[in-house]
Amino acid sequence: MGLRWNKEDTDYLELKWGTVSIGAIAKKLNRSVNAVKLKAGRMGFGNFLEAGEYVTVNKFMLAFNKTNFHSYNLKSWVQNRGFPVKQKIIVNKRVRIVYLEDFWKWAEQNRNFINFAKLEKNILGKEPAWVKEQRRHDIAVAEQFKKTPWTKNEDKQLIYYLKLFKFTYDDLSKMLGRTCGAIQRRVCDLNIKERPLKADNHSNPWETEDLERLNDGIMNGLSYESLAEQTNRSSKAVRGKVYTLYKTENLDTVRRLIA
Repeated sequence: MGLRWNKEDTDYLELKWGTVSIGAIAKKLNRSVNAVKLKAGRMGFGNFLEAGEYVTVNKFMLAFNKTNFHSYNLKSWVQNRGFPVKQKIIVNKRVRIVYLEDFWKWAEQNRNFINFAKLEKNILGKEPAWVKEQRRHDIAVAEQFKKTPWTKNEDKQLIYYLKLFKFTYDDLSKMLGRTCGAIQRRVCDLNIKERPLKADNHSNPWETEDLERLNDGIMNGLSYESLAEQTNRSSKAVRGKVYTLYKTENLDTVRRLIA
């Protein structure tokens, strides 16, 4: 007959499940690997991080970014965007957790901040219906635009194209495989004096139907590049229109204002 599981043992299993190897957990609890697996199954731990109504914040970040929770996340996620972190006592330790129901409500309001292309399907349990389309969009954007650091060769290409003085931000975006926002930031970082040509948006005034498509796209979590395609305008023109209407370029903030 195996060792009886006490509350301290089950709390430890709950805390470490998904972040520590099963072998290490078994060794710490002086049990076999099979015994740990069996107990985890009986406690409802599935193939995702941690079955149940909440996950620890570290496990959550491992699912999204493959890294633990850092001070950057505390400021960017919690302080700036209201990420719903709670605290819970587990094995006599105060641990940061997030309730999954609270997370999905928050995530729907921060769809442009989160990259669902990085989140494995159902790793946090059953997903709301809107996540499927958002993941499809984020994967398409990830395939279209680079997120890696700029290389020296890319910097040389950017400088060369700008000196020709014949390309807009959208032209450069297609040529370099970077978003217009990324190109604008890189131009500033490199202190390049030359600037892309301004797109001619005056010949294409905004009609009621265009504004409806714009708002629908924002509510569906589209990026500026996708909104530009949907409204047949440049990304910069879309940014300008969004700011004119809502006094901010943050699409997650705009979505809350529209709602």
